[in-house]
Amino acid sequence: MGYVRVARTSDIPAGKICEVQAAGKTVALANVAGKFFAISGMCAHQAGPLGEGELDGQIVTCPWHGWQFDVTTGQVSPHGGIGVERYAVEVRGDEIFVDVG
Repeated sequence: MGYVRVARTSDIPAGKICEVQAAGKTVALANVAGKFFAISGMCAHQAGPLGEGELDGQIVTCPWHGWQFDVTTGQVSPHGGIGVERYAVEVRGDEIFVDVG
């Protein structure tokens, strides 16, 4: 599939996460101290909207049942073992691209 433009850097301030669409997939796009990370937008528990969750550092909390994921790895925090898909991100100028593969 390749990289798909999903947002501008100004759309997602540091410390925020949002839901974007990339090639038909729902993606949670997070800005952690100026670096962007993308994971599946659907929680591994019951498909809650991770892009609508609260971001604390690099941990997003699902708004439905409180499951927490590390946006840099997609793994459940703090234990890992299960998680959601993580996608490669490229910033080109002021545009953000995600490869949902």
